[in-house]
Amino acid sequence: MAKNLLPFEYEVDPVNSGQTALAGLPAYLDLAAVCGLTDSIRQHLTVNSNKQQGWTDEQIVMSLVLLNLAGGESVDDLKILEGDEGFAKVMRRVETHGLPRSERRALEKRWRQERRRAVPSPSPVFRYLSAFHNLEEESNRQPGKAFIPAQNQHLQNLQQVNTDMLAFVQKKNPEKTATLDMDATLIETQKRQALFSYKSYKAYQPLNTYWFEQNIILHSEFRDGNVPAGYEQLRVFQQGLNSLPEGVEKVFLRSDTAGYQPELLQYCAEGENERFGVIEFAIGVDVTPAF
Repeated sequence: MAKNLLPFEYEVDPVNSGQTALAGLPAYLDLAAVCGLTDSIRQHLTVNSNKQQGWTDEQIVMSLVLLNLAGGESVDDLKILEGDEGFAKVMRRVETHGLPRSERRALEKRWRQERRRAVPSPSPVFRYLSAFHNLEEESNRQPGKAFIPAQNQHLQNLQQVNTDMLAFVQKKNPEKTATLDMDATLIETQKRQALFSYKSYKAYQPLNTYWFEQNIILHSEFRDGNVPAGYEQLRVFQQGLNSLPEGVEKVFLRSDTAGYQPELLQYCAEGENERFGVIEFAIGVDVTPAF
């Protein structure tokens, strides 16, 4: 490239050196193997496991995990991972590591033609992700009303993978106490099918449950932007409690004013949870005349 105003110029090296700009990602591949993430995916996720061809559940999920770590903002950004020659070589080498010869051969036979990519292209990933959406629930949606579709089996299985990761963290760093923070986060989006949030822009609003002592997300439920933060918060809280690994003896709850709901307060104060009994809480409340 010809020089511009500043005293530098670009020079193209036609030789493929195999270098990578994503040198930090292989460490997470190693971590995924150590903590059992890849084994858990193989055990629980069955979207593609019964198919004889194409990408496996493990390949797709790990590609999305790594894309998130690399700062990807959409499925289309998988092209960034695929375009990094050094990273692509690492991915191809590690995906069969530790597998018996029979499983390695079965993985190779999933492709009718020679496989050219290290990570899946956006099209099969979009099809894969659609399997986690419960289309049968859409008939229950009403315009202008908050709605959360019931989880299908694939989404329940994905939650089990997260539960396995929590058990690993607890085993390495045991904690008897779980202080849980519940809060919703608005994620602005330009997607056509997205709904408007209370901030008057299109967004999604996942409700997250954070485990303070372990510095980890215990549970997360993805929601439309028009779903209030406190909507069905008790149900989400109960799901989070069910995900807590062995060794946890005491639970505390923290929430902003979204958590000021009689059914949630009663559940905690009266010890309705069989495992943890009374759950002490700190929950915000608007100072209204009724209060």
